[in-house]
Amino acid sequence: MKEQLCDLLRLKTQNIKQCRNNLRKLKEMMDLLTHHAPAEMKKIGITIRKWFTPIIRMWRFVQNNGITEGFHRKMKLIQRRAYGYRNFQNYRLRVLVECGGFNR
Repeated sequence: MKEQLCDLLRLKTQNIKQCRNNLRKLKEMMDLLTHHAPAEMKKIGITIRKWFTPIIRMWRFVQNNGITEGFHRKMKLIQRRAYGYRNFQNYRLRVLVECGGFNR
């Protein structure tokens, strides 16, 4: 059961028909885990129930916020290296240079 659940959660970018089929499978597994499993497994079923909508979105769409998170991490790194900027314009220019938004 664990392997089947992992296989379902690893799936990405499906068409509507595949999503419906996998949605049915996930609901069956969620019900089994929530109602007919040991206490440790019930927690997994509850977690899947809470994350049900994001899991379906992950199957259907491929967009994520990875690029935004990468820029955010780079900006924090710039702040850490400089021990903070007193002038926002200097910080802004440094972020533009580091993130490729400034043409020399």
